[in-house]
Amino acid sequence: MVVINGIWPALHVRFTHPPVADWLCGCSHHERAVGRAAVIELTTRAHVGTCPHTTPAQEGRAAA
Repeated sequence: MVVINGIWPALHVRFTHPPVADWLCGCSHHERAVGRAAVIELTTRAHVGTCPHTTPAQEGRAAA
């Protein structure tokens, strides 16, 4: 597991040309989307505060 200090889970969208979105999940998973269609897809799928990368059993083991 990667521990990142000082960076909070977030979805950051930059409206540049082409648009770019970065998603850092609470589990330290990072994903980047480049281009309008990819940014739209990522922003509809990413939910800050809800991790789709771990199962409840894994979260329970991490907390123990």
